[in-house]
Amino acid sequence: MHIAILTFEGFNELDSLIAFGVLNRIKKPGWRVSIASPAARVRSMNGVVLEAQASLREASTADAVIVGSGIRTREIVADEALMAQLQLDPSKQLLGAQCSGTLMLAKLGLLDGVPACTDLTTKPWVQEAGVDVLNQPFFARGNVATAGGCLASPYLAAWIIARLEGVEAAASALHYVAPVGEKEDYVARAMRNITPYLTETPAVACN
Repeated sequence: MHIAILTFEGFNELDSLIAFGVLNRIKKPGWRVSIASPAARVRSMNGVVLEAQASLREASTADAVIVGSGIRTREIVADEALMAQLQLDPSKQLLGAQCSGTLMLAKLGLLDGVPACTDLTTKPWVQEAGVDVLNQPFFARGNVATAGGCLASPYLAAWIIARLEGVEAAASALHYVAPVGEKEDYVARAMRNITPYLTETPAVACN
């Protein structure tokens, strides 16, 4: 099982790395979580440099993909050559987007008729792309999910875990990262946000 987190130049550390940490709470043979980038190294909005673990081509064949956000997303969606490398397919993959990553899904035509969540800065650009923006942290329809606000990132990661490994695995991953003294309340709140958008049984992506 390969989950790729698309991470571009100018990325938001919270969006990419919180999801990376939560998803890596699954300790199973064959479970792989990768930072996928168009270059060997990418620099965050605050100067943190990451080495890519997967290419965009590999991400296009992953079982699940999270599109991370960053300060250069509008430049990225205007880059036709780069966008052409993203061959994402919700009939074969679970797809999630965090904050300005929602704009990328919109520009790829993957949110047609689907309302979405995003951050307040990106909201007008997503609306300009023809997508209704919801005032909530998380929404999913079928195999496509979006989250708005950096600290909604665990919801997106938990949704992917719940779809692939089940609700108990998602709750366990959230419990590990939740603040001490608030764990039960945190997990309950997070699960309330994602449970309405889960199918009854875990869904293995279709590669």
